[in-house]
Amino acid sequence: MVREFWILGFENTHNTKSILFFLFLLSYVSTLSTNFMIILLVSAYRHLNAPMYFFLSHLSFNDILLSTTIVPEMLHIILREGCATSLSRCFTQFYFISLSGINECFLLTVMSYDRYLAICNPLRYSTIMDLKLCILLASISWACGIAFALPHIVLLQKMTFCGPNIIYHFYCDLLPLLSLSCSDTSANEMVSVLNSIPFLFLPFIFISGTYINIILAILRISTSAGRQKAFSTCSSHLIVVCVFYGTIMFNYLVPSEGQFLGLQKMVSVCYTILTPMLNPLIYSLRNEEIKRTIMTFIFLKKQRKMYI
Repeated sequence: MVREFWILGFENTHNTKSILFFLFLLSYVSTLSTNFMIILLVSAYRHLNAPMYFFLSHLSFNDILLSTTIVPEMLHIILREGCATSLSRCFTQFYFISLSGINECFLLTVMSYDRYLAICNPLRYSTIMDLKLCILLASISWACGIAFALPHIVLLQKMTFCGPNIIYHFYCDLLPLLSLSCSDTSANEMVSVLNSIPFLFLPFIFISGTYINIILAILRISTSAGRQKAFSTCSSHLIVVCVFYGTIMFNYLVPSEGQFLGLQKMVSVCYTILTPMLNPLIYSLRNEEIKRTIMTFIFLKKQRKMYI
């Protein structure tokens, strides 16, 4: 019986592991600093108390959770060129990865609904999207992440592993774990299919529907300046949605074996490491209000240092 797994990480990186370690460490520091900055700005400045920024702070916290679940362990794997991990630790990592992935799907869906109300129904926006509804929608997103990630963990705990114990990945993912099991995996596969409908396909269809209505509403605006202003309020969210759904769907459509294994690892890097790092950069660089708040924050910090 297998009592621990060996996570192989990235193969044939003996000569480049120092470079890989530095790049991933730099991306992790950037992810933490930029996402914490957004949470701090939304909490500290009243003019960023709008629903869009409220949900953005939750998205930033979720990205911190995803990165912290994967990257520190991955850095250790790169330095050691592989790492042993217990079954319970591996299952725990997979649970938090699933939780954050599902939560991000729902948060992006809620944010698309917020943009839909702001552009397609601006007169009733403030009365519909009040603080109570924001807290309720954010709570539902986190609750769905916690609930939908549990069935796989319960099923994995009941499975036996008696063959090879090498995970050809840099974190504990479902498909590599199922390939190592000696038990019947049909229940896990069924849960994967059933879970993908409410947290992947339905949110994607809902987001697509809201953006079709948003684009139609923007095209009805008579002035080009008005169209540009309306589109700028949702362009950042649209970019994040395209990056997130593009990488996660491609990751699970590509076979996780043979010649496709290296490609899946590359796509997984985009989904688990690059996306949490790019999300705050996309929002801050394309949002004038956040950029002005950052400049004000930096200016006030310099002023305090001068007085000290």
